Amino acid sequence: MTATVEETDLGAMAPLRNATFRMLWFAWLGANISLWMNDVSAAWLMTTLTTDPALVALVQTASTLPMFLLGLPSGALADIVDRRRYFAGTQLWAATIALVLSALALAGALSAPLLLLLTFLNGITMAMRWPVFAAIVPALVPRNQLSAALGLNGVAMNVSRIVGPAVAGAILASAGSALVFALNAVISVAAFFTILRWKSERRESALPGERFVGAMRVGLQYLRQAPRLQITLLRIGLFMLQVSGLMSLLPLLAKQLPEGGAGAFSALLAATGLGAVAMVVYMERLRDRIGRDRLVGAGALLHAAASAGAAAAPNLWWMLPCMFVAGGAVIVTANSITVAAQLMLPDWVRARGMALYQMALMGGGAAGAAVWGHVAVGLEVRGTVLASAVFGVVTVLLTQRLSLERGNPDEHLPVPVSPPPEPAIAIDGNDGPVMVTIEYQIDPARAVEFAEVMQLTRRARLRQGALSWGLFRDAAVPGRYVEYFVDETWWEHQRRLERFTAGDAGLRERRLSFHVGGQPPAVRRFVGEMLIH
Repeated sequence: MTATVEETDLGAMAPLRNATFRMLWFAWLGANISLWMNDVSAAWLMTTLTTDPALVALVQTASTLPMFLLGLPSGALADIVDRRRYFAGTQLWAATIALVLSALALAGALSAPLLLLLTFLNGITMAMRWPVFAAIVPALVPRNQLSAALGLNGVAMNVSRIVGPAVAGAILASAGSALVFALNAVISVAAFFTILRWKSERRESALPGERFVGAMRVGLQYLRQAPRLQITLLRIGLFMLQVSGLMSLLPLLAKQLPEGGAGAFSALLAATGLGAVAMVVYMERLRDRIGRDRLVGAGALLHAAASAGAAAAPNLWWMLPCMFVAGGAVIVTANSITVAAQLMLPDWVRARGMALYQMALMGGGAAGAAVWGHVAVGLEVRGTVLASAVFGVVTVLLTQRLSLERGNPDEHLPVPVSPPPEPAIAIDGNDGPVMVTIEYQIDPARAVEFAEVMQLTRRARLRQGALSWGLFRDAAVPGRYVEYFVDETWWEHQRRLERFTAGDAGLRERRLSFHVGGQPPAVRRFVGEMLIH
């Protein structure tokens, strides 16, 4: 009985018992505090440089657009280089940009375009940092703690949303933005040294690392052949498009309040963060009770209601509870979609998959900030926030059949597979392309069923990185089929063994169940020959 109570009370906090996760979580917290301090300071500084609502909204676009543009290259790097050094390096980049911003702010040399440029460069920090941290977390905690760990990551981001704006607001009111940026540099350097204390385990492989461009190609190809992952990207992109209506125009909403000022803006952001932190305790219970799909829809509708309330609020005291509710709605919705995406990805492509996911998230936020900012020019700020709430309701109605819950997450767990026989000829790892053929003999009466399984096989082969795939039937022998697929090089063909999952093993058994020959299907491998003209 005692163990059950303890598990219930500490379930949401259980990952923090892991010393490595706890250390990196604090580094993540510090990095996000720095990021929020920068964004709050930049957003407020922009309102002193211009009154154009489009330029004010573009601060959020400049902050999030790098993730959309650079997410996949960053994810590819995180999958093929040392994740510890890469993660630490992102903090040095953040410290450098913070020092430049501090110097320019102190000299009074910042203009609206220059501030947008430096905000964009600072946003590269998140573009580099998020995919690698997203790939690290599942390796640090047990699968049954993954949702809690991701929830704690959300807590870190939202505690930083409270602490960052509070600290930034206090410094802005007393000492100005230059000191905010200088403090960001100090926090980033501290996070750098914390990350270096982590002794990561190297991923063992007899094969050389993937090539950078090839790794990006495989990441995109995996997405094209993973319909359920595509659904998560669509759902998070549309949700962030909705959310950005309120968040990108929040500085202007704060200015229109009777209590308007830097303090009011910081208080509203803090209320948003508090709502998110408060919701973390209840997320798992809500998800277990009503299911992930319903929870995502309910969260989007709740945010729409909170946005409408914030737009109509006559003063700060009416608006604060609306922002509290909005923060809770964001964390419960985004966390539910994020967990679904993590469970759909095998580890070998996790950073690239989560980078693509973050591209959709940040792309939705960046596009929304730009769109709602321009709408606000003609519709006024409050009317635009109401329009974003209506948009949220419409998207829930249009996407309610796009489920996040289908499929078995265990199918992405790695499974050992027997290596192919040693080649009888000398083959260099970079030789290629490599064509594999597999011959099946099936009962012709089961041809339709076989074709359905081979369609799933096509998706699986292409997800693993094959350049092309095809299926042919023998014109002379009824029921004889030849499957072929092509890998880029011999190394890439060997790498397929490291990408084999439980789902692939199950699919292989389904294919073999159709084979009626006395011997297993014949497998042949052919290496491309360089012809001399």
